[in-house]
Amino acid sequence: MNSRLYGNLIFELSRPGTRGYSLPCNHFGHHALPDSQRRQHDAELPECDELTVVRHYTNLSGNNFGVNNGFYPLGSCTMKYNPCINEEIANLPQFANLHPAQSTDSCQGALEVEYNLQQSLAELTGLADFTLNPFAGAHGELTGLMIISNYHQQRGDTKRKKVIVPDSAHGTNPASAAVCGLEIVEVKSTAEGVVDVEDLKPLLGDDIAAMMMTNPNTLGLFETKIPEIAKLVHDCGALMYYDGANLNPMLGACRPGDMGFDVMHINLHKTFSTPHGGGGPGSGPVGVRSGLEQYLPSPHVVKHGDKFTVTNDSHNHVGAWLGNFGVILRAYTYILTLGHENVKMVGPLATLNANYIKESLKDVYELPIEGLCKHEFVFDGLKDKSTDVTTMDVAKRLLDYGYHAPTIYFPLLFHQAMMIEPTENESKQTIDSFIHVMRQIAQEAKENPDVVKTAPHNAPISRVDDVLAAKHPILTYKQLVNDKD
Repeated sequence: MNSRLYGNLIFELSRPGTRGYSLPCNHFGHHALPDSQRRQHDAELPECDELTVVRHYTNLSGNNFGVNNGFYPLGSCTMKYNPCINEEIANLPQFANLHPAQSTDSCQGALEVEYNLQQSLAELTGLADFTLNPFAGAHGELTGLMIISNYHQQRGDTKRKKVIVPDSAHGTNPASAAVCGLEIVEVKSTAEGVVDVEDLKPLLGDDIAAMMMTNPNTLGLFETKIPEIAKLVHDCGALMYYDGANLNPMLGACRPGDMGFDVMHINLHKTFSTPHGGGGPGSGPVGVRSGLEQYLPSPHVVKHGDKFTVTNDSHNHVGAWLGNFGVILRAYTYILTLGHENVKMVGPLATLNANYIKESLKDVYELPIEGLCKHEFVFDGLKDKSTDVTTMDVAKRLLDYGYHAPTIYFPLLFHQAMMIEPTENESKQTIDSFIHVMRQIAQEAKENPDVVKTAPHNAPISRVDDVLAAKHPILTYKQLVNDKD
């Protein structure tokens, strides 16, 4: 179908009051688009019928991988199942049809959800208050660091321009600090994989704004010396920042605020469902301890009696309106569905699942750090190094068996890192099947390494050159057709 005519036809049929079909050309009626807004040339799109388009996208969707159709042990990202009730609530017309510019009187229910979630997150983390404005974990990090910078500046402590970041940190930590105009100072890990307190001590001084930490860290290890670290950091006048990407195993076990953290972000789309493949959707609420509430960005939902209102300081915004409301709804639904007691089971179950996989595979995959892990752990490739089969090969071979690969080559502390995170949602049957496949791949690496090194064999496309694909992505259908020719 002609794309110019199709676009104008859609406009005409979508007009309020339109009855039936009408040709959207100027000389057939005064309701057509003005010439200044009409496409003068066909769009560079493939010309095809609707049935072909529907079949194309339906078949394409079958090639997608998600938690609804397979195990997704993606470490550091907590690709957690999103219960159907979350979608039902998020799609209620009373929520879905709201507009951000409505008066607060006309959306009291939505504001109540936001306020209650702020309070729930504060209770779960041991902090005083939250903002729901940031749209991602990294956006939350940036917001949290801006809060810390603002805190120091308003106290006249303008020398504090450095942020201490562990060498095991998520890459967003130093990136967020740099975007915030702060200098990054790296602190080393011990051989046991936790922050080296002795290496930290000489780094502390009156130029330090904050120390960023993840607990458990990216190796899935619980940082047991945080009270000591927090005291050292606070004694030098700096604040403690908690990267909430690994909050999952902490739920029901301990709270960042009780450990001594002053500011934190939560990856709402990780810890409280809404899987975020493809880079979105996301939400990165930021919480602060008592005394720092004034630095939270606007708009912010507050309660006066039985009514909810919104504070709005136009000079203190980090995002549009009140955050990603769809993710906020799903997270609040998830918390309410679990209830006070069952939320406490999230952390222990995530920890149990991770340790079960680790102990079941450590005889065939290299475990660089022994001991109890939390929600995730890291292997350093196959234990038998003589096979020349890499972590990338194992990841590709998993696709043949119907499993998404875990995070690979992160953290950077190990050359063949493979971070596995099962989450608390997975059954023992699913985990046992995954363990069986991982052992089978290890056996294949010994007996027939080529079948692993050339995988995947039954995926929609064979192994691609990842570097080439990243540097020269195919972005248009014409480029794809030309490349095929």
